[in-house]
Amino acid sequence: MTINQIRYVIYIAKCGSFNKAAEQLFVAQPSLTNAIQDLEKELGITIFIRGSHGVSLTPDGSEALLHFRHLYDQYEDIIDKYCVNRDIRKKFGVSTLHYSFAVKAFVELARNLDTAKYDLAIREGRTLDVLEDVQKNRSEIGILYLNDFNRVFIKKLLRQKELEFHHLINCRAYVYLWKKHPLADRTKINFDDLKAYPCLSFEQGDESSFYMAEEVLSTEDYDRVIKACDRATMLNLMRGLNGYTLCSGIICEELNGDDYVAVPFEDDRIETDSSMEIGYVTVKHKSLSSIGERYIEEIRNYLEALGGLDEEPEEPLKKIG
Repeated sequence: MTINQIRYVIYIAKCGSFNKAAEQLFVAQPSLTNAIQDLEKELGITIFIRGSHGVSLTPDGSEALLHFRHLYDQYEDIIDKYCVNRDIRKKFGVSTLHYSFAVKAFVELARNLDTAKYDLAIREGRTLDVLEDVQKNRSEIGILYLNDFNRVFIKKLLRQKELEFHHLINCRAYVYLWKKHPLADRTKINFDDLKAYPCLSFEQGDESSFYMAEEVLSTEDYDRVIKACDRATMLNLMRGLNGYTLCSGIICEELNGDDYVAVPFEDDRIETDSSMEIGYVTVKHKSLSSIGERYIEEIRNYLEALGGLDEEPEEPLKKIG
């Protein structure tokens, strides 16, 4: 049994296809097939079953995959710690919804690293992009949220993509708007107050779904809706059109600026739940790398410094710096 054979099994299981795995591994498909057949013969089990829709793991294969992932994680940790080849640059990526706290934690992480030795990447994007980036190893960590409305749907996607969700913080909903907005001085805002203003939301692409919306309460029947693709455009629309969006209230003024406020959202309808659980997504049964652990530690430290970890604060979690 070799490290390459273990890596092949992991990639085939992830891709669901020998051909797709061979493309990602830059290996000839016959060589990949022979390597797996040799491994199955050595172990005395069948790992994969071929079908009309690709390949699937046998029960023995599923059990073996857990051990293979653990072994491969340990192998990568050893390489990271002891490899003396100075030309090898360590890679680390994060994919996130448009959360300034996730970017802030990434900035703090990068400040404490020798960036000449790392290939670092942070990607703000759609919910589906976050999940697929982690599934395909473009990013080690994904940042998103669950609530009572989307939880079943998102967790089904996580199972399909062999990902798992880890809790970070519980939040209530806030209305995020320009500080000169007519409602900016309110202590609370409800839907009736917002009817005259455009609701701003991040576009989710062709596969858009209420369940993948970045904003909580996405199923509401808003009279005015404007879509945007990036955080800078969203902020400009808040200023130019008195638009608003619903957010977690975790505000980083260093990145977003101090021209915006978060006001607690209030809804008197009993059936509406505007609470959010923000967390991070990783490949199932895969331990975080040392740099991944440091990134999550930066997020936790940031949230704790704001006084909001595992709380639903009355005031938005806002901090400069």
